[in-house]
Amino acid sequence: MIRLGDGRRGWLYRGKLYAHLRGEPFPRRDGSGSGWLLRDTQHYVAVFELSKESWLVAGIIPGVERQPLKKLLADEDQLLKLLERWRTEAEKAGHKINRISVAFETGRDGFWLARWLRARGIEAYVIHAASVAVSREHRRAKTDRLDTAGLKRAFLGWLRGEREHCKMAAIPTLTEEDAKRPHREREMLVGEQTTIINRLKATLARLGIRNFNPKLKKAPERLEHVRTPEGEPIPPNTLAELMRDLERKRLVHEQILNIEKARLEQLKRAPKVGPNLMVLLLVRVIGIGIDTADMLVKEVLSRNLRDRRAVARYGGLTGSPDESGKKRREKGLARSGNARVRRGMIQLAWRFLKFQKDSALAKWFRVRTENAHRLRKKMIVALARKLLIALWHLVRDGVVPEGVVLRSAH
Repeated sequence: MIRLGDGRRGWLYRGKLYAHLRGEPFPRRDGSGSGWLLRDTQHYVAVFELSKESWLVAGIIPGVERQPLKKLLADEDQLLKLLERWRTEAEKAGHKINRISVAFETGRDGFWLARWLRARGIEAYVIHAASVAVSREHRRAKTDRLDTAGLKRAFLGWLRGEREHCKMAAIPTLTEEDAKRPHREREMLVGEQTTIINRLKATLARLGIRNFNPKLKKAPERLEHVRTPEGEPIPPNTLAELMRDLERKRLVHEQILNIEKARLEQLKRAPKVGPNLMVLLLVRVIGIGIDTADMLVKEVLSRNLRDRRAVARYGGLTGSPDESGKKRREKGLARSGNARVRRGMIQLAWRFLKFQKDSALAKWFRVRTENAHRLRKKMIVALARKLLIALWHLVRDGVVPEGVVLRSAH
């Protein structure tokens, strides 16, 4: 920060001096994304802090010295009216606004608001919540007003083209979001089914019954004839509870089968469509099933990622080094990417070693771990990262990883 000749303060960036007074023009990032800074008097910025009941909106308007802050009910129409009112205030101050940029953090509201605003000519962005720097004090003040101030600082820095101020999330279309629902619902149902089975086994174990399999198709019929080690039948209230749990398990299992059936019908109906074609190509790799292939395509491989580093980073398969002075250590996985992709790829990496033993990736893993068994858990993450990048090249460029065996095309 330096002082200008007329007593005002300003800041120097890439050899250019810009005013730093509220209401005055601020630099912006041009459409090419190159980071070149321009003075723009026809552009104003707003940020939102969204909650369930209300939205707090903060703005920076050219020609208006105050920085307005307005609390609204959670209503998109009221928000649009407020943005238009601020545009009118800027025009009354002599600045014709032709560009409005708004931003808010990722959260429970998802991306619908950004799509709704973009459809009405407003430049909307969604900021990764974890990318905004906050105070590291033990008991820092935390209010919506302070949060909007932090969002404004981060968003303005990003618009100026400064690196690492914050990171923007890619805003998916409604179709892209809907395509993820089946496999995510299936994942949730599988977890719910496992919970029910574990609860059944725990209830039976309290009675000393350990040889009954609740996963059998005829488990409800057989349950009535089961006896405890004392030779007594299952008590009536406990039996009723078990029967209700078995009915829940049957319903959840039917829903899982319905999702899988609908997915196969979709693949048969349109096998040449982009994501479906990727799924059918991945399924040809021995060791990859339809569930894993569908999850990888919908979560990561169909996204427009820049390069191999971006693929590994989105999968959360990169390290987190901790270096200071002479200290050098690794804190483990960064876990900043997609948790579903990370879990699925680590499981797939173990499975890949079993079904693709002659591949170059499997040989690479064995060479580094055959005399160091303790390194297997660490190296499996590296294998998962390499495998994800290889699969990305397979579906994008058609390059088959070296030594990988494919099934015949159907």
